[in-house]
Amino acid sequence: MPATYIALGSNLPSAAGTPADTLSAAVARLGSFGHVAARSALYSTTPVGFSDQPRFLNAVVAFHTARAPHALLTILLNIEQQFGRNRVAAVPNGPRTLDLDLLFYGDLVVSETGLEIPHPRLAERAFVLVPLNEIAPQLRHPCSGRTVNAMLQELAQRSGPLSLFATSAVNEQWTDKMSE
Repeated sequence: MPATYIALGSNLPSAAGTPADTLSAAVARLGSFGHVAARSALYSTTPVGFSDQPRFLNAVVAFHTARAPHALLTILLNIEQQFGRNRVAAVPNGPRTLDLDLLFYGDLVVSETGLEIPHPRLAERAFVLVPLNEIAPQLRHPCSGRTVNAMLQELAQRSGPLSLFATSAVNEQWTDKMSE
């Protein structure tokens, strides 16, 4: 099974509870469709685009599944809906209960309506690259050949200091919930 990498984000509570609770519950739900092999810490991040909203919690998981890319995307979208996300009614880049983005699916490259692998904007997003670098710094982008670590360093050079930080209290909860 190819390694896939999935970005998670939340800045609104869901039926599962706080954004941290939502991310933990989403990872557990994802585990019923494959194996979560690794997960980053949770990072508190500034919203991108639409700034008048709460800070996000972001993370990345390494995931192994036998599901094909389109089937995996459908699973991710269904999990988002189960946690209260309505993509149709949402403000673009606005607040959300849960966001799940498929970043990589092995070394597969797909460019179709509704599905692009690798994620087309991952190299521009510190909130993706920082947690991804934590669990897979040597992972190579199948098109550019650059490692995650190299992409992160390039982004930091272009953007200046990155405004992400892991919050210890939230990460203690995240670690406790993931070990249950």
